[in-house]
Amino acid sequence: MRAIYATGPNPDDPLSAITVGDRPEPDQPDGWVRIAVRAATVNRHDLWTARGVGIRAEEFPMILGCDGAGVTEDGREVVIYPVIGDPAAGGGDETLDPARRLLTEGGHQGTMAEFVAVPARNVLTKPASMTFAQAAALGTTYLTAYRMLFTRARLSPGSTMLVQGATGGVATALIQLGVAAGMVVVATARTAAGIERAERFGARAYETGARLPVRVDAVFETVGAATWAHSMRAVRPGGMVVCAGATTGAAPSADLQRLFFLQISVVGATMGTRDEMVRLLEFCAAREIVPVVDAEYPLADGMAALESVESGGAGKVVIAV
Repeated sequence: MRAIYATGPNPDDPLSAITVGDRPEPDQPDGWVRIAVRAATVNRHDLWTARGVGIRAEEFPMILGCDGAGVTEDGREVVIYPVIGDPAAGGGDETLDPARRLLTEGGHQGTMAEFVAVPARNVLTKPASMTFAQAAALGTTYLTAYRMLFTRARLSPGSTMLVQGATGGVATALIQLGVAAGMVVVATARTAAGIERAERFGARAYETGARLPVRVDAVFETVGAATWAHSMRAVRPGGMVVCAGATTGAAPSADLQRLFFLQISVVGATMGTRDEMVRLLEFCAAREIVPVVDAEYPLADGMAALESVESGGAGKVVIAV
């Protein structure tokens, strides 16, 4: 079968480790489901995989792609929940299972291929209102945003929230979900185009680092070093910063004096549970939310898709199979 895969780790030039070619069709252990992939999203995690982060050298070649959507052998249109873990090992939360893995980790081949196999519990019915490309964005991007907003921050309608780096995929999802949930959403972006994009989805947008008219109840961080100081200044006393990434590197300072004096909470978030993904699907259906797909590439042009993400292109990129 045709696939996009990393041949081996290259920490300095991950794109050089990736190729489009033929790979064996996936094994299907008992209790697993074979899916004919129709769409898979590109995440920065794929580039980290090609760098050799979170994967052993002996696990290469590795088909990339943490999430996707497709059709089962009995004709069911499905979306894939990307976390392979034991809920019991994490006290009911598989994201806390020390042995949890995403697709592309632990020897589990990914979704950027004609076929993929996943555990039966990782297969959920695709919303009829979404295309395969749109549904593929749910598994990592929108699930991460959902957990940040509803599980970790637990904001109520009318709360104020700041989304840093508004052109990113998770940031866009946060804006959409926050607006739909009745939050007052503020966002920052580096460019005029990014500001316009955030405003188009319902946020009040400002230039990155700008002084905001109010301090917010919660800040949502996926940027890291470039925005962390601003996040700590933007949150109100007793507020919260929720972090699910650091695309510009680790924050240079935790600003501990501000942290303890203003009693700011800082919490992390990683992916989401299967139950959260079910609730995400229900929420999107109830609020008529459609995931944003900014660019779609055929499998044969997979390198161009990965290059666009590596160069910092805006939004969500999808591979159509």
